[in-house]
Amino acid sequence: MDAGLTALLGAAVGSLATLGSAMVTGRVAARSQFAQWRRQHRRDAYANYLVALYDRDVALDAVREALRADSPDLREVDDHMERFHAQARGVHRAAEYVILEGPQSVVQALHRAVHAADELAEVIRRMVRDAHAGDASRKAADFARAAEREHLLYQAVKGVRAAASDVLGDQRMGGS
Repeated sequence: MDAGLTALLGAAVGSLATLGSAMVTGRVAARSQFAQWRRQHRRDAYANYLVALYDRDVALDAVREALRADSPDLREVDDHMERFHAQARGVHRAAEYVILEGPQSVVQALHRAVHAADELAEVIRRMVRDAHAGDASRKAADFARAAEREHLLYQAVKGVRAAASDVLGDQRMGGS
């Protein structure tokens, strides 16, 4: 075989090897970039949900605080309830993004938090109805029930943070 032909074949084989290596490297880089992009979208969805839930809980705390008075100012209670309802819509909107981003482990934890939040909100709504009716007969029991439900919600939110942390591989989000 001629030395020129050998050199040409060697260059062709080298070029094909380089091209193949570049394709593999490009695919690995693309997968890595996609994984990072996906992780960031999930992190954003999870964080937005947790922030919206926190804001909703602050609004709910304001309702509860307004109800503590012996004779609550019903206009103040209603104003706080209106703010709570607006914040609750934000939580539901943020939850939809978590559901879209998944995975199922986080969605299941989210559903537990939604259930716990709904149970707490129902106690508060009953307290508001009783305040409007001038009925204080269940007030002490409802405040105790609300505290219990708030604790259950706190535990459920810790579950969301832990599930999100597992998915993201980020121990800082987990709750203790």
